[in-house]
Amino acid sequence: MTEIVRSKNNIPIRLTEERWIHITEEHSEMAGYFFDVLETIENPVIIFEGKHDEKIAVKEIEKGKFLLVFYKEIQRDDGFIITAFFTRQKKQLEKRKILWSQQK
Repeated sequence: MTEIVRSKNNIPIRLTEERWIHITEEHSEMAGYFFDVLETIENPVIIFEGKHDEKIAVKEIEKGKFLLVFYKEIQRDDGFIITAFFTRQKKQLEKRKILWSQQK
């Protein structure tokens, strides 16, 4: 089982079964959020630059609770999800460089 969605750069981003198992083992609270992870790649509110050439797509799931999806675009036609988890630490994110932001 591999799901593929397109990033804002129109690059296919893979979420493999292996990665999903890794995400849910490390962050059990993510278990019911498979489609939310994919949706966050396709329709984020904002994308930040990561520390190791990855991108961080962010979507607010509920007031003050954000879903972060870390992914890499490795070629013009390939990319993959690294991990995903929830945070309420928005200030930590705001220190990062913004790569893309939804127009309000």
